[in-house]
Amino acid sequence: MAAIGAQKLDGAEGGHGTGILLFFLGMSLFTFNDALGKWLVADYTVGQVLLIRSIGAFILLLPWIIRGIRGLLSPDQPWMNLLRVALMAGEVATFYFAVRGLPLADVMTFYMAAPLIVTALSVLLLGEKVGPRRWAAVLIGFVGVLIVLRPTGAALSSSALIALAGATLFSLILIVTRRVRHTGGLGLITYQIVGTGLAGAATVPFAWVPPTGFDWALLLGLGVVAMGAHLCMNKALSLAPAAVVAPYQYSTIVIAAALGWAVWGDVPTPTIIIGNLVIIASGLFIYYRERQLKGA
Repeated sequence: MAAIGAQKLDGAEGGHGTGILLFFLGMSLFTFNDALGKWLVADYTVGQVLLIRSIGAFILLLPWIIRGIRGLLSPDQPWMNLLRVALMAGEVATFYFAVRGLPLADVMTFYMAAPLIVTALSVLLLGEKVGPRRWAAVLIGFVGVLIVLRPTGAALSSSALIALAGATLFSLILIVTRRVRHTGGLGLITYQIVGTGLAGAATVPFAWVPPTGFDWALLLGLGVVAMGAHLCMNKALSLAPAAVVAPYQYSTIVIAAALGWAVWGDVPTPTIIIGNLVIIASGLFIYYRERQLKGA
């Protein structure tokens, strides 16, 4: 998704119910932010959207950046952090290119397959062991992806392939984030904001559409809303364990479908619904199976 990552800035203890509500609010804001991005890339270049949204997020994050500037200037694992930033910039760009040609819920469907892709790639990239049950869930989940893609039908478009590429980049980001876990949450967020902004700035000399006054506010608002969503997620993860709130990430597909219908009149097709159910069921199985193995 074109969301700014949800890493914890600090921690606090509290109730699980409040944590779940804040997590759901954060996911709702992220999805609203994605819908706003889809609206804006219809009129503006992807590069300038990346640049201006990053400026908005940077302004909101500035108080934390000032307080932690010393640590930000000397990151652990700089090359891995640089790789993560490059993947992040590529993922956000592919997301925006994908939503230009597909309904928001269709693109989000591919992103729901991220846990399946992470499971498969973790074997190759992290040397993790995956048992037959999780491999079966991965294969069934990819059947769901094929149902959505419809390789022999009209749905197999360049936008669909771009969305699948974006989901793969998103999965790689999750894997690389595991490798840079010693980098603080503030560092991860700041580097990706700056990196994505620089990637967008590099395209500006070649393509720039002058925004109207109101659209300037919307473009800056992309970053502000994403950071607001991040703060909700940060607080949620300080109140409830990730294991409790993680399944609620699948609420994004319902929110995306509702926004797509309300704004663009997009109604999910039966194949999108069936594919989603298969992907979500497979992802939830992998999630709960991993919890069982960790508790063993």
